[in-house]
Amino acid sequence: MVDDRDNGEAAGGGRLALAVLLLIVFMSLIGFGVVIPLLPFYAEVFDAAPWQVTLMFSVFSAGQFIGELTWGRLSDRIGRKPVLLLTIFTSGLGYVALAYAPGIWLAILARFVAGFFSGNISTIQGYIVDISPPSRLAGRLGLIGAAFGIGFVVGPALGGFLFIENAGEAGFRPPLLAATALCWMAGLGALAFVRESRGRSAATVPARPNPIAALTDALGSPVLRKILGATFLGFLAFSSLWAVLGLWGAAKWGWGARQISQVISLTGVAAALAQGFFSGFVVRRIGETATIVGGLTITGIAVLVTALSGQTWLVVVALIAATAGHTMSQPATSALISHSAPPDKQGSTLGANNAAGSAARVLGPAIAGALFGLAIDAPFLFCALGMGPAAWLAWRAGRAVAAHRRSA
Repeated sequence: MVDDRDNGEAAGGGRLALAVLLLIVFMSLIGFGVVIPLLPFYAEVFDAAPWQVTLMFSVFSAGQFIGELTWGRLSDRIGRKPVLLLTIFTSGLGYVALAYAPGIWLAILARFVAGFFSGNISTIQGYIVDISPPSRLAGRLGLIGAAFGIGFVVGPALGGFLFIENAGEAGFRPPLLAATALCWMAGLGALAFVRESRGRSAATVPARPNPIAALTDALGSPVLRKILGATFLGFLAFSSLWAVLGLWGAAKWGWGARQISQVISLTGVAAALAQGFFSGFVVRRIGETATIVGGLTITGIAVLVTALSGQTWLVVVALIAATAGHTMSQPATSALISHSAPPDKQGSTLGANNAAGSAARVLGPAIAGALFGLAIDAPFLFCALGMGPAAWLAWRAGRAVAAHRRSA
């Protein structure tokens, strides 16, 4: 029996389209990563308060939250390719706006807009679901995470290399304009090599999309509600760790910017390997549910070791293990959603799940900042404990999906 998605693979462009999509993710994450080492300098150039600079992190995730709900749903209706082209090219304009922002508030607004148009990962995931047979789905979704990890390593290095110190606002422009060029190169690749993966019967001109409806639809399903809950709690806990990692490393270990960047690079490599090379293999061996539960459990234990360890080398190893565990669970989560969502709502449901992660990344840093003021290890303990309920919800969702498969 031929799987319908085998035909979708041919219609969508197959391996070449997949390669271009991964290139889009890679270049987009380079563009995002380029900004990370620049953000602290906004406090100096624009005489901004530290909370305003931190707000630039949160508003990007807030924009992504709305974008994931909007673009995934819209791509289910009008097709993946037009949504990809719109979001990619407009993301590039967001970096231009940030490069020439005359003040901190306009820079914050530019970050929000860039986040909104960068919330297209559910569209890319939906495309991969369209063209992939079930046996390859988890592995291919894992390649998205690999592109994320590699882009996250390359991006900050590129931003630091192109940034011009003591040049005021002009010092930001070379790396941000480079990010724009990368986005537009990815857009040209999509225009040339990515064919529409949705058939005409599925991709019809819709009424105006309602972003909240995608989240409401997903939360209306008992199984999907558990999966989204697991995603939210997992990212809420994990983002609290990363929000204070630099402050924690400096306070507890005396790390400077170089040491922090080295740790981030190592965890980025771990994320790329975990999602790109191990997640598909592990899912085939033990299934989606066990992969998610195991990955979140490993993360919780490793973060606890990070907080309690007295050895620097063990801290670094534990952070790498925590990152690998959390990122390895994400492709399995997407695959579990693909088995639970209706075929005509794959993009919107994946978008709702990504939006849950984005919402958690808005709230997690705020919680971490408050906890760090009480005790420097408190955000790590919060992260470790938060993985428990996330794993429990994922386990319950997996049991429900397995029961549905047996009865079908």
